[in-house]
Amino acid sequence: MVSAATTRRGAAAAAAVLFLLAVPAHAAPPARDTVLPAPDPAGLTDVLRTARSQGAPGALARLDDHGAVHRAAVGVADPGTGRAISTADRFRIGSVTKTMTATVLLQLVDEGRLELDSPVGRHLPGLLPDERVTVRHLLSHRSGLHDHTDEMFARTVPGFEAVRTRTFTLRELVRLSLRHPPTTRPGGAHRYSNTNFVVAGMLIRKLTGHSLATEYRNRIIAPLGLRDTFYPHPRTAIPGRHARGHLTPDADGAALVDATEQTVSWAQSAGAVVSSARDVNTFLSALLAGRLTSAAGLARMRHWVPSGTGQAYGLGLRRRDLSCGVSVYGHTGAVQGYYTYAFASEDGRRSLTALATTSNNAAVMRTMLRTLESAFCGKRPAVRRAGAPVRRHEDVTAGRVPD
Repeated sequence: MVSAATTRRGAAAAAAVLFLLAVPAHAAPPARDTVLPAPDPAGLTDVLRTARSQGAPGALARLDDHGAVHRAAVGVADPGTGRAISTADRFRIGSVTKTMTATVLLQLVDEGRLELDSPVGRHLPGLLPDERVTVRHLLSHRSGLHDHTDEMFARTVPGFEAVRTRTFTLRELVRLSLRHPPTTRPGGAHRYSNTNFVVAGMLIRKLTGHSLATEYRNRIIAPLGLRDTFYPHPRTAIPGRHARGHLTPDADGAALVDATEQTVSWAQSAGAVVSSARDVNTFLSALLAGRLTSAAGLARMRHWVPSGTGQAYGLGLRRRDLSCGVSVYGHTGAVQGYYTYAFASEDGRRSLTALATTSNNAAVMRTMLRTLESAFCGKRPAVRRAGAPVRRHEDVTAGRVPD
């Protein structure tokens, strides 16, 4: 089951009206245009086929490029019914949530309600034992907070089943982290930790007095007219038409585990948002075009620290450097059953969201990385079809992406 299509979006006048409705009062000037190689839609589809051959029941990609839309979908959304997967399907976006969380906090900085270099303890007294940890340290993963999910998911399927329907408080998740020593000094090297963005969620709630769902809706979802984006926690279902997600067990040859229904309470502001490829592209394009923060706020998000070969991390934003010399900006997202790449060009005018409906499968993870080459460099990456899937324990919200 393979589909691919390219279309041209609606009239320029309608697009202009939508743009005006979506821009908040603190929007930055539009980013400069970036000249990119033409994309390779056929190569993009071939990458998705490879991901399916490596164990993903379905895979999809949507590329928005200066008004043109390229869609590709391979496999099924629901193996039980055989329904073909579609780029219109909703799915769990995992750590792409972190970019939304960081955007909300940068808006609060723009509003004068938060300082990036203020200690976390100024707003959440007594939460962290090290008073040197700042908001900037959280958003750049340089706080030294141990990742509370490391032990939680040391065994993939049993770990997931233990928390599938459980509801945690944010403070409980921080306590799990604090059972372990720091991984670095505050302000030290980049050490990815979901706990950082759990604390970020606590800051949003404390500073606004509102729930995370309310702040995502009022600051991102409603202004951008996103129709498929929700923060359903602690409900277990994905609303509306969606692709089912499948967790790969640690044991070779074991059957996939349907992981669609879950609270994602272990992640919350670090990874619990549901969205669609269209909505994620809209969000990233708006963010990188300067429509969601001030120019200074976007510049702060792009203050990079090294985070692995060919990549760097800002404030809730990842940069990947591609083989053609182009850099793209966004985030990866893995949550049990789903693996997402969501990146855009520097100016936001070309954006890609690609999904495979499996997780804990390193071969699929590596394959999905190649969607960026097809989308932004325009050359068809080499495809490897032979061999059994390679699995490994991963940070389930995609912090440790293979280099």
